[in-house]
Amino acid sequence: MKAVTKVRGKKAKIDASELSLEEKLLGIDRVTKVVKGGRHLRFRASVVVGDGQGHVGFGLAKAAAVPEAVRKAGAMARRGLIEVPIKDNTIPHEILAKFGASKILLKPAAPGTGLIVNNTTRAVLELAGIKDALGKSLGGPSKINVAKATILALANLRKGEEAAFHQALTDMSVGEAQEVKVDETE
Repeated sequence: MKAVTKVRGKKAKIDASELSLEEKLLGIDRVTKVVKGGRHLRFRASVVVGDGQGHVGFGLAKAAAVPEAVRKAGAMARRGLIEVPIKDNTIPHEILAKFGASKILLKPAAPGTGLIVNNTTRAVLELAGIKDALGKSLGGPSKINVAKATILALANLRKGEEAAFHQALTDMSVGEAQEVKVDETE
């Protein structure tokens, strides 16, 4: 399976004002920039927002004070909301996504399994409304890259019928696939 590295297709813009969003702070880091006059201290906050019903976003921001960094990161996450297809409280199909050095592999799970993933991915999936999934974080351990890879994986999930069609196409031989006329004008 090849890793997804960018969002396929066009995604609709989601209005955050209509949703009741919950916010979860992934982490606060103190970052310093060394300049001519000394060290310039700032704080970086990473935040995940979601409504638990198929909408989730990730934001990252820096500011001189922690509350301001958290507020800015929350605003960025609301601007970057994506819609996630959920099928029986899990994801519709297996997916592998890569962002930077981090890769994330997500698989659908049977009802009652729970979220068997790392903490960063768990926060994103919980706020998206996914209750059962299996996952493995591969490559780099950076929280930011893992969160972005998870968002990328969720953004590239296809709905059930669409996923079955594309899976059938990949299972066919090249000759059979050329015979199938695809109408993707939706």
